[in-house]
Amino acid sequence: MDLTELLSLTITRGASDLHLVAEYPPSLRINGELKPLLSMNILNSQDIENMIFSCLSAAQKELLIANRELDFSAVFKLNSEEKHRFRVNSYFQKNTLAASFRVIPTKIKSLAELNLPQILANFATLRDGLVLLTGPSGQGKSTTIASIIQIINENRQAHIISIEDPIEYEFARAKAIISQREMYQDTHSWLNALKYAVREDPDVVFIGEMRDYETISAALTIAETGHLVFSTLHTNSASQTIDRIIDIFPSGQQAQVRMQLSMVMRGIISQRLVPMVAGGRLPICEVLLGTDSVKNTIREGNTHMIDNIIQTSGESGMMLFEEHLRQKVDQNLIANEIAVQYALRPATYLQLIR
Repeated sequence: MDLTELLSLTITRGASDLHLVAEYPPSLRINGELKPLLSMNILNSQDIENMIFSCLSAAQKELLIANRELDFSAVFKLNSEEKHRFRVNSYFQKNTLAASFRVIPTKIKSLAELNLPQILANFATLRDGLVLLTGPSGQGKSTTIASIIQIINENRQAHIISIEDPIEYEFARAKAIISQREMYQDTHSWLNALKYAVREDPDVVFIGEMRDYETISAALTIAETGHLVFSTLHTNSASQTIDRIIDIFPSGQQAQVRMQLSMVMRGIISQRLVPMVAGGRLPICEVLLGTDSVKNTIREGNTHMIDNIIQTSGESGMMLFEEHLRQKVDQNLIANEIAVQYALRPATYLQLIR
C-alpha cells in the first residue's frame, strides 16, 4: 500500500486527517467523523513502519525510536506534482508504529473566508500583550491564528517569530519579516527557543502551544516585556483558560501571576467547529476582550464572574459561545438540536433562544 495514494485520497475526499494504525484499515476524518476505508487492506505493522520511515530523516527516525513519539511536518507532491503539507504525529501503540496526518491548507484564508467574527481582526492591530486561541484539538485554532498573523504580515513592517512543533502554515513574503522555527530542526528545545526569542528583536511571537509551566511562564514574560504574543491552549472557555493558566503555578506564585496576567491579557478566543445544516462545519467562537473590568476580575481572582461580563459586554465585541451559536441558528446555518449538543452551557443557550 502506497502512502502517496492514501494522502491523495485524503485530499480528494476533503478529509482533515488520515489515521494509520496496525490491524485496522486506513481511516479518514471527514467533517469531524472518522471514516474507515473499508475497500483498502488492513494495515500491518510493517506497512506502517515503511510508510512512516519514508517521511523521516535519520535524525528524526532516531528521535522517534528513542522517545516513542514524534511531531513533524512533511510535504508531498500529489495530484500532478501539486505540493501538499501535512502535520504528522507518529507514535507507538502495542509496540507498533502508528501515525496521524493532519492536512495543512496551502492557502491562508481570511477571517471572512473562514466565517469568523470580524472583531478578531482587531487583534492584529495590537502592539503588545497576550492573545490566546483555545479549544479542543482539531477545532481550527492554528487556522484562525494563521489568518490573524497574515493580516499583520500584509500590513505591518514587523518581525514575527513563530516557534512550532512542527511548523504548520508557511507564510509568504509580504510586509513583515517572518522567522519560523521548528522544534528539533531549528532549535533543540522550547526552553531555549523561548529564552532567546526576545533577543531576536521580535515585534510578534507566536508560540504554537502553551503546553506546560515553562511555556506559559515564558509567554507571560515575553508579553510583559512589550511584545505581542499569540498562542493556543486546550481549554473550552475563556474563564476556564484563565483558571488553567493560574492553576499551573505553585500556590505561592498565583497572586503574582494573576497580576501579571491581568496586565498582559488582550483577548481569548475559544473556538469549536460545529456541523452545519448544509454539511461541513462552521467555527463558533467565544470572545473575551481584555477590558478594565476583565483585568480587575482576573487580578482579584473572581474568574467565576467572567461569563457574566462577556454576556453583558456585547457592545464592546465580546460574545459568549452560546450567543454565537444562537446567531447561526437564527441564520439557519446550524440546527437547533445540534446547537444544544455543542453548547458549553446548555442552560444558557436555552435561555437565549426563549
